Amino acid sequence: MDATVRRDFPVDPTVQSRAVESLRAILSRLFRDGKARDFAVRLWDGQVLPAETDAGPRFTLVLTHPGALRRMFVPPGELTLAESYLRGDFDIEGDMIAAMGLTTHFVGLTARDWLYLARQVMALPATRPPREFVDGRRAAKLRGLRHSRERDRAAVTYHYDVGNDFYSLFLGKWMAYSCAYFPTEATDLDAAQEAKLEHICRKLRLQPGERLLDIGCGWGGLLVYAAQKYGVQAVGINLSEPQVAYAREWIDRAGVSDRARVEIRDYRDLNPDEPFDKIVSVGMFEHVGRAKLPEYFEAAYRVLRPGGLFLNHGIAAQFSNSPGWIERALFQRGQFQQRYVFPDGELVPVSEALVVAEQAGFEVRDVESLREHYAHTLRHWVHNLEAHHEEAARLTDERTYRIWRMYMSAAAVGFDVGETNVFQALLSKSRHGKAEVPLTRADIYRDHR
Repeated sequence: MDATVRRDFPVDPTVQSRAVESLRAILSRLFRDGKARDFAVRLWDGQVLPAETDAGPRFTLVLTHPGALRRMFVPPGELTLAESYLRGDFDIEGDMIAAMGLTTHFVGLTARDWLYLARQVMALPATRPPREFVDGRRAAKLRGLRHSRERDRAAVTYHYDVGNDFYSLFLGKWMAYSCAYFPTEATDLDAAQEAKLEHICRKLRLQPGERLLDIGCGWGGLLVYAAQKYGVQAVGINLSEPQVAYAREWIDRAGVSDRARVEIRDYRDLNPDEPFDKIVSVGMFEHVGRAKLPEYFEAAYRVLRPGGLFLNHGIAAQFSNSPGWIERALFQRGQFQQRYVFPDGELVPVSEALVVAEQAGFEVRDVESLREHYAHTLRHWVHNLEAHHEEAARLTDERTYRIWRMYMSAAAVGFDVGETNVFQALLSKSRHGKAEVPLTRADIYRDHR
């Protein structure tokens, strides 16, 4: 069973009346900036507080029991709110990404505001939802030294053990778990992911017969594309056994098994005696860890031939936006993703990453932000996942569906407002002090405009 159905749901009119009064007081405090509330609230008894805008609600916040807000905000923080959603204390009908944007209303609250809200929330009854999701995906419990080979493999296994079929529900035909490249807003997800693959290959100036290494190759889409269109000899490395199995089957189906292969291998185990002309890493950099960045770039540098290029594509934190220890401790910043999505994942500013790359010996040739592209990609993913809600819950469980729906929606907001960014950095390894990069940036972008 996915949920526990409770038979002791409170129906006392006095309890419900007080809960509604507290809810109205909380909403009034949060929206006292004069902006009309653009969402509706549906209560546990069917009562609806309509949106205050003429356009109607962007979404509906569904509170499933009188004490929902208490369970959502006590103690206050990101993890408390997320776990409340996973349990079923509340739901969101409609635009989940817009709902995740509600956190902006907490910015600028004074200590007096927080005390007022705390009193209102603590006055609510200690009830539980009539249908509580208790089975399914649990928080990660990793052991051992952070970013050791064994722990990194455990972290990867935790994230991808939900299965290839689950990811196929929302990623599209290219099974690309990274931001697409949208030539126009009307471009569909599959075409945009193919444009991203082409964008990468052009930046790398791939030539037939060159050896290409893909660090963290995912399900193998870039390997297949580069082998088919550019005639390279492509090697992918990955720590996820389900992904590797999928990639090998895809390579066979595509008829490029003579030009592409995938290995289960850690980037730290790359062999310098088997060098590559070009290297790419897409969406893996975030899991390396700040302390391991020197080792990561040094490993790539060692196996890249002189004159070669390395394209590193990864999510980065804004320099001024990294949460301090107080935010992490008191408001649980980042703990939801650490526990339920990407354990041990760590974002660093792009400026810091580039310094470490240069210290390893690379020359930085080009840096491009794709922030808006990732926000657009996540909207596609959330829409696809929501459209396959029942199938996703059947393949995994309701909690897993809710985890991915919430994390991807919150990530879209982060990219929209600039809290996070994503960069492609093109790095070169000089030959006799000179890097051979014959094309200009205009040549790369010409076919996309």
